[in-house]
Amino acid sequence: MCKSFMDMEDGDLCFTTSDNMAMDSEGHMMMRMGDNMAMDMDSGELHMVSSWGDDDDE
Repeated sequence: MCKSFMDMEDGDLCFTTSDNMAMDSEGHMMMRMGDNMAMDMDSGELHMVSSWGDDDDE
């Protein structure tokens, strides 16, 4: 199931592709670093994100 969350650094909407990977609305791959942190795989920058919850939460 695809979940979405907000990248607070640049305002992009991100969609999960797996438990630890997501793609933002600009096509950048994001890797989960924690519930509220992700790394942009293109630039290597860390981004604060809205909650990237676990599938077990539902």
